[in-house]
Amino acid sequence: MKLSKLVIAVAVVAAGASAVTTSAFAQAKEQFFPLLSYRTGPYAPNGVPWANGKQDYIKMINARDGGINGVKLTFEECETGYATDRGVECYERLKGKPGVSLFDPQSTGITFALTEKAPVDKIPLMTLGYGLSVAQDGLAFKWNFPYMGSYWTGADILIQHIGKQAGGLDKLKGKKIALVYHDSPFGKEPIPLLQERSKMHGFELQMLPVTAPGVEQKATWLQVRQSRPDYVLLWGWGVMNSTAVKEAQATGYPRDKMYGVWWAGAEPDVRDVGEGAKGYHALTLNGYGTQSKVIQDIMKHVHGAGQGTGPKDEVGSVLYTRGVIIQMLSVEAVRRAQERFGKGKVMTGEQVRWGMENLALDQKKLDALGFKDLMRPISTSCADHMGSTWARVHTWDGSKWGSPSDWYQADEQILKPMVKAGADKYLADKKMTRRDAADCQS
Repeated sequence: MKLSKLVIAVAVVAAGASAVTTSAFAQAKEQFFPLLSYRTGPYAPNGVPWANGKQDYIKMINARDGGINGVKLTFEECETGYATDRGVECYERLKGKPGVSLFDPQSTGITFALTEKAPVDKIPLMTLGYGLSVAQDGLAFKWNFPYMGSYWTGADILIQHIGKQAGGLDKLKGKKIALVYHDSPFGKEPIPLLQERSKMHGFELQMLPVTAPGVEQKATWLQVRQSRPDYVLLWGWGVMNSTAVKEAQATGYPRDKMYGVWWAGAEPDVRDVGEGAKGYHALTLNGYGTQSKVIQDIMKHVHGAGQGTGPKDEVGSVLYTRGVIIQMLSVEAVRRAQERFGKGKVMTGEQVRWGMENLALDQKKLDALGFKDLMRPISTSCADHMGSTWARVHTWDGSKWGSPSDWYQADEQILKPMVKAGADKYLADKKMTRRDAADCQS
């Protein structure tokens, strides 16, 4: 009897050890993506499709490819409501999860708050099309990656486009351009670039802040009606965008003289306004629609299997597609890291950071990934954490976005000195130094 009990006890212990080993192994073979999101509040109409695109891409990679070289992808969403304090809470709760890859804060304010935490925790931040414009300088910001553009590149491209429409940048002299902006770090980011362009071309810059979330803008548009600017730039997000277009309509400001940032150029921004928004223009970082292979694969492997995160009819919309692109770049950063640190292994935040810094997706690779016509090639380095500074301008025709312009590239002759000066100031304020050549290999 005693022997039998001993055998049973040994068997139980062995089984327990096996379970622990199996659990640890399973856990070790999963790459974790923390997903900060906002599905509630005044920014939800824009935040929801963005978040859904990211989730669906992860599901598609698991279903179609079995993960990344055999490593399954997992995720967990955390609701921030676009609030900085809640974003930091989400970061602190999720950063210790096994296999954590990177964070996409989905907010410039949250990015500002996490920029000093990321180097300590050794977890990179991807801020595609938002965040700190000076973080393009990878020699100063090792852990920040403003992929595909910043608010400085966006503002620069808008001025280029307006100048082209006017017959040349010299035609902007004496004109008045109003910036209607979300009164937050996000809304204030383009101001230095616009001030620089104002000095160069002789146009007057009028700055009109809008208190968050932006549902009350009557006073702002009264100022617009009184000052009669030649153009209005809209730096809004969420409910602020549709409110601005409605107020422009109510005050008689021509929508074809309005130009939004790429976060004010999606379906939720104008759908409810419909014909009243006809002629409104906005930047776009990416293509959209359901014709691309990656969207077709999501329809087949995710929505076709009843696993879609949101409604099927949002698949391929502007912000949904941007979410897909963000998650693809996250996945490819992990894949790139595996090429150096071991295929089929779970990558640490430090290793993923290296992958983000050494990303090289040319047109051939993008086509193979199913992203033909959705984005420009992107190539990063130790010095350049942005990798691409291209965008287009598209126009709302009353029922849909269309008529995109040719691709514009931000003027690096203007941007580079500004980025370096801003990065140098940041380093000086924080008593930090630039990375050396040896660190660029790490």
